[in-house]
Amino acid sequence: MKSGNKEQKTRGLSRKTSPGHSWGNNFRKPNLYGFHAVREAWLNEDRIVYALYMTHLGHRHFEKIVFEAKNRGMRRPEPIILDKAKFEKILPKGAVHQGVALACAPLEEMDVQDLIIRTDNKKHSIIAMLDQVTDPRNIGAIMRSASAFGLDGLLMQTKHTPALESVLAKTACGAVDHIPVAYATNLSRALEELQKAGFTALAMDEHGEKQIGEFKLNSKIVVVLGSEGSGIRPLIKNKCDVLIRLPTSGAIASLNVSNAAAVAFYALTTNIIP
Repeated sequence: MKSGNKEQKTRGLSRKTSPGHSWGNNFRKPNLYGFHAVREAWLNEDRIVYALYMTHLGHRHFEKIVFEAKNRGMRRPEPIILDKAKFEKILPKGAVHQGVALACAPLEEMDVQDLIIRTDNKKHSIIAMLDQVTDPRNIGAIMRSASAFGLDGLLMQTKHTPALESVLAKTACGAVDHIPVAYATNLSRALEELQKAGFTALAMDEHGEKQIGEFKLNSKIVVVLGSEGSGIRPLIKNKCDVLIRLPTSGAIASLNVSNAAAVAFYALTTNIIP
């Protein structure tokens, strides 16, 4: 996310290996898989990459991305080509991988003050806070929507939040390497810090006094989304400035949290007051 090259660490892995090859101490377990997730991490200068694993079919599809990194002068390890059976043994069972997987270091962790600094010179800014949203597919889908609608960051609780890899990163389709993510031990305190920095806190709640489309964005916003089961915790909800709801009216009036997030992000970004 920050600009500038970082030295990429490799472990002397060979380009090709046979199905019976013994990895020894050089093996790095892949933590990202799927074309989009691997592509964005591979081309992200902030990523330390240890190994790129591919099937023969995956290599044909990903070869242009490998050369793109080389043309940019990025230091990356040579791909390791595996047969499909060997490749699938190093991934979680049932992983939808498209023949590519990456072993890499996680991105540098951020906190709420990092998000505040990043948005300091902006008149308008939207940050999403996830309260007790722990399903990796939901978080991945929210990250994808946050990136698509140009949000400035995502804030989550340190405890119980899954790592930004595996199925979460696959669902995010590369957004993990584009949307800044900050963590806080205490979300209530982090919300207070954002409010002191000029953010208005909007809580997504089915009993909200305003519909999302009625809210005009003329400042910085933190939109708070809760888990599908219990929603936003009372302590955090009470600290929010406005409760907003989606204008649903059908037989099934509730939406999955990731779908609700996408609708909210769209509504907020289209109601910006210049």
